[in-house]
Amino acid sequence: MLYEDFVSVVVKVIEGVGAAIMVVGGLFAGARYAQQVVAHASESYRQLRANLGRVILLGLEVLIIADIIRTIVVDQSLQSVAVLGVIVSIRIVLSFSLEVEIDGAWPWNGWRLQLAERATKTTPSADD
Repeated sequence: MLYEDFVSVVVKVIEGVGAAIMVVGGLFAGARYAQQVVAHASESYRQLRANLGRVILLGLEVLIIADIIRTIVVDQSLQSVAVLGVIVSIRIVLSFSLEVEIDGAWPWNGWRLQLAERATKTTPSADD
């Protein structure tokens, strides 16, 4: 077995792991959602979306690893580098949009959410 053949097999395994993360994670998120709906938990739909977003982000990260390995080791051409660039660009846009969906703010504005959370915890309520 040649080195490139071995790396191709490794890349396929990594891609399978990425896909499995999304499938299994999606099933767990759906099961958790069903459990929360049965328990009449508030915010269950919002938590489902956040959990699915996290699963997709993790799966995409693993798939990007496979694409990078394939481009560096197996298919060293200008076309494969261009395809990798497009894939990474799409992943960045997806990551940012999913991050906004999950947290409700751009990733670089996370400190504002933390400040607002601290302010609500330390502000005395009207009942005091």
